[in-house]
Parts: sequence; structure tokens; C-alpha cells
Amino acid sequence: MKSSADVVIIGAGIIGMCTAMQVSKRSSASIIVLDKGRGPGEGSTGASSAICRHKYTHQQMVQLAKDGISTYRAWSEFLDNRQPLAEFQKMGVLWLSDGATDWPSLESNRLNDMGIRVSVLSDQDLKDHYPALSPCIVSPDFKTGEDHRCVSGGSHLLEVDGGYMDPADTLQDLITASRDRGVEVRFRTEVNRILVEGDKVSGIELDSGTQIHSRSVVNAAGPWCNHFFEELGLKNPWPLVATRAQILYLDRPEEVIGALPVCVDLLGGIYFRTQNQGQQIIVGSILEEDEQEIVVQPDEFDRMADDIFTQTKLHALHHRLPSLPYRGKVGGYSGLYTTNLTDVHPIVGRTPIDGFFVANGFSGHGFKLGPAIGSLLAQAITGQKSTDFDTSVDSEFLAFDRLPIQVDSKSVLA
Repeated sequence: MKSSADVVIIGAGIIGMCTAMQVSKRSSASIIVLDKGRGPGEGSTGASSAICRHKYTHQQMVQLAKDGISTYRAWSEFLDNRQPLAEFQKMGVLWLSDGATDWPSLESNRLNDMGIRVSVLSDQDLKDHYPALSPCIVSPDFKTGEDHRCVSGGSHLLEVDGGYMDPADTLQDLITASRDRGVEVRFRTEVNRILVEGDKVSGIELDSGTQIHSRSVVNAAGPWCNHFFEELGLKNPWPLVATRAQILYLDRPEEVIGALPVCVDLLGGIYFRTQNQGQQIIVGSILEEDEQEIVVQPDEFDRMADDIFTQTKLHALHHRLPSLPYRGKVGGYSGLYTTNLTDVHPIVGRTPIDGFFVANGFSGHGFKLGPAIGSLLAQAITGQKSTDFDTSVDSEFLAFDRLPIQVDSKSVLA
């Protein structure tokens, strides 16, 4: 291993590897990425649903999502690889009506003004395009589980260019492309502490005692990020906590016919999408109440799904997919968000310690933003902009010393 590098990145998940790629695309800097895991995807990235949607409360987040998704849609070009493992699955992201106000029309106008293609679908449009989906605007009964007579009459918002990526393949693509560009990526390599001389970073020390000298260190350690704030004695005003997020998966039966987009079901409190070339369905929660189980030790948490979570989310899925039969095996797993309890938005960029950069607290938003976050960090580290795959969002929006961002709900949909 090299004894020095211009940039050291702690964490080889989607954020760390997007940062390595973005730095390498605009600079000849030597880069080392270090990860304590045994291989790619052992942190948050491996359990991500990797949904790529544009709808956010704040315009700057919409723009970051747009820039990230645009990169995924041009994945081969970004990587300079004609045959990457991952391919953007442009099936659209459908926000199903909750029967409230005419928010789909308002959101359609807002997103269209930002250059994002969206359509408002009537119930009939929904039936024509996605015959398996129910347009019901009555919430499922989660107390008794009883069925009800479904009622139509809402409108639904379709993000035409939304979709998802396979997270494992995406991460492997980034590692391969980065290595091809001279980036050193090492697993089974735990960083013990960040070295500082005066008020400037001077490198890192591994758990083995080996030191690597560097003037720029990026904390992209996901749920393990707090160790480095504490070890540096840097007062971090943002409460960042590892939070357990549960996911279900089941085989898609032949009774569920037609195309299925990525669906966000506001009434049912779930999102769902297909995977494995449409042969499976995965289901997760969009509710704040399901994002509150704090994990004290990120290396030790329940990686399965709870029975009550499984029953509740399946009930919501059956409500939205009435043809889904009550048979077949349902599996489940859990991953970790790193939640910023203050405003569920990340902190990205410089810190009071010269040369110490952060990209932490993504609260479930990290995958879709990854390439744009890498751009923000690469601009801060190198001082260089790129003509391709850069974001125009001001670095102050997610800065370490920013004010809290106002949100209506502290959930993954913020």
C-alpha cells in the first residue's frame, strides 16, 4: 500500500466511490479508498433499494436528484465503459394518489419547470398503463386488516424518467472504473483515526498502525461516521444515527399482469418496485415511524424483517395490487440509513479542520444523489469544475455549517 496519497476516502460505498470517480475525472490526484468491509456493498449501499426519483420538497434537492439520475442514465459514458454491469431501469416512478388536494398537478408544474418530465394520470390512465394497480383513495385498515370497497377519483403523478439501478452492480462498476483510472481501492482495511497537525489534516492511521499521509481526507463511512468526529474532537452539531430500515421481497406471480413502475403509495405507507428482470417485487416503508429504530453498534443489528412489519406492508401491497394472491414465500432483510435527526438531509463538504471533508447523514437519499454528491466534493477538493456530470447546486446548501433545512416530515420522502 502507498504511504501517501493526495486524497484518502474512508468508505467504499456509493458515496465514497462516486467521489473517487468525480475527483479522478477532473484531476491527476492520487486517490486511495479504504473500507473495513470484506468486499463491496457490506454497508448501506448493499441493502439500498436504489430508487431514482426526482420529487423532493426543496428545489436544490430536486436538482441534486436530477443530476444524479442523469448520470445513471448515461452510466456507460460516465464510467467510460461500453459494457458496465448496471443499466438504468427507466420504468418511471409513480406517486399514487392519497385522495387529498390536487397536488399532482401542482407538482407537475413545478417539476416540469425544472426540466423533469412528469405526467398527471387519471384513474383511467392508470388502468390503461398499469392494469395490476388499484387507484383506490381509501386507506387500508391496518388495525383489523379488513377489506373495504375501493373508491376511485384521484389523480397520480408519474416521473417519466425515474427508475432504479441494481445497487451491487452499480457499486462494482464504480470500483472497476476507478481502479482503471488509477484509484487504489482496498477492503478489509479499517481506518482507526485521522491524523491532524495543528488545524490541518495530515493523513490517516489504520487499525494495524500503518499511516498514510494525505492533505485531504473524506469521511464517507456511512453508519460508522461518528467514530471520526469523536476521535478528532470535532464538535458535530448534527445528530447522525444509524437507523434500521426493513425491506421485503417476494416472487412476482403471473396474476400480476402488465407493466409495473416504481410505486410510492402514500395511503399504504409503502414503496415497491420489481427486480430481477421483473420476476420479484421488493417492498419498503415511506413512514417516519418505520425509520426510528436506532442501531448503536452498526456491526451488530437484526438483519431480518420483523413479523409485524411484514404483515402490515403486505396488507398495504395487497390493497394496491388486488390480483396478488395470498401464497408464496415472503423474505425480508434490513439495512442501515444514517439519519440526520435534525432535518433528514446530509452534510457535505468542508469542515473547520482544513482538509477534512464530510459526506454523511443521507437519511435514505444517498444512492440517487451519489454522482451529484461526488461532484460537490470533487469541486471542493480539487477546486475544479467539470464540463460533464457536474451539479450546479451551491455547496452551501448541504454545508457542515449550514442552518437546518425546514421539512414537513422527517421521513425518506422529505
